[in-house]
Amino acid sequence: MPKAAREFDVVVFGASGFTGRLVAEYLAQRYPSGLRWAMAGRNVDKLAAVGREIGAPASVPLVQADTGDAASLEALCKRTAVVLTTVGPYQVYGEPLVAACARTGTDYVDLCGEPVWMRHMIDAHDATAKSSGARIVFSCGFDSIPSDLGVHLLQTEAKARFGAPLARVKCRVRKMKGTFSGGTAASLKATMAAAANPEVLALLKSHFSLTPGFNGPKQPHAMAVEYDEALSSWAAPFVMAAINTRNVHRTNFLLGHPYGQDLVYDEMILTGAGEKGEQVAKMIAADRSLMSDKGPKPGEGPSKAEREAGHFDMMFVAETADGKRLTADVTGDRDPGYGSTSKMIAESALCLIRDMPAGGAGVTTPGALMADALRKRLIANAGLTFTVT
Repeated sequence: MPKAAREFDVVVFGASGFTGRLVAEYLAQRYPSGLRWAMAGRNVDKLAAVGREIGAPASVPLVQADTGDAASLEALCKRTAVVLTTVGPYQVYGEPLVAACARTGTDYVDLCGEPVWMRHMIDAHDATAKSSGARIVFSCGFDSIPSDLGVHLLQTEAKARFGAPLARVKCRVRKMKGTFSGGTAASLKATMAAAANPEVLALLKSHFSLTPGFNGPKQPHAMAVEYDEALSSWAAPFVMAAINTRNVHRTNFLLGHPYGQDLVYDEMILTGAGEKGEQVAKMIAADRSLMSDKGPKPGEGPSKAEREAGHFDMMFVAETADGKRLTADVTGDRDPGYGSTSKMIAESALCLIRDMPAGGAGVTTPGALMADALRKRLIANAGLTFTVT
């Protein structure tokens, strides 16, 4: 059945989880009419309770589906144009749903930050998705939309102004208040456990693990504290860089390398000048809380007040091969791991439904498939800003 003729526009899979609940709440409040959506998960009673608690209309359907039941996933996919899933770690629970979407021509968005699993999904399901018309879009949250769309915007502007791409781009996180999600912590732990496999470790180390058949120039390691002379600030490793950099290179790859085949890109956190800046950078570099048992657990998260008090501010500093420079800023008005992420993935699903013509099937990225349309939607609805100077 054509996607437009299906029963639902979007189904939120995992709506009884912490982040899934936030997505469902956002849809209920932001799109009270005109959107055909449903909540799905293993336990219909829990879904019903979430619906009542978030004030969703009683008419929002509840769909029972389980990652361990392939038939239920297939039936779910056949009823909707887009599946939005927050059920991770994706390397543990994700493949059956990706496979079902690829087979049934159903669009898919997630919050995945697990590059090795993503590469395996590319290898296993990209051809099927292209054949069926499914658009499989990973990393539709804080990892990696701000980075992916920020670099895309800069490169588009560079082409217009200079007629040439920006060969060197640095993303520097200037401000960030909030917590990473329990799902992010669980995904990181699962990835580190899988790294005992030499093949997995090799993919983890490669900045071009998501560009099959292409290897670009050597990239900065960005895993040690450094002083950035150009920005007069110390810089610390950024935990999201491991996925964001890979997605930026994949977008460039999928678009036919409009950023050039020699792009060098890295991400770090700015901590300020002087001894204090150095101390903060070293403290961040030594932080292993996401890997500890004291870190956030899946299903847990900050209060509404804490989410609304959060924010992020990312600066992109770039130059062409002959030294012409551009900078950009991407900001969000909620904590990155929950408040902004839940809005970003919801708007990504809506962008596929409402703004994107047919085409672009396969395993893709937000930047490669819907950069301009999604950026406009995020500015209008999700509290993000994108500026170029």
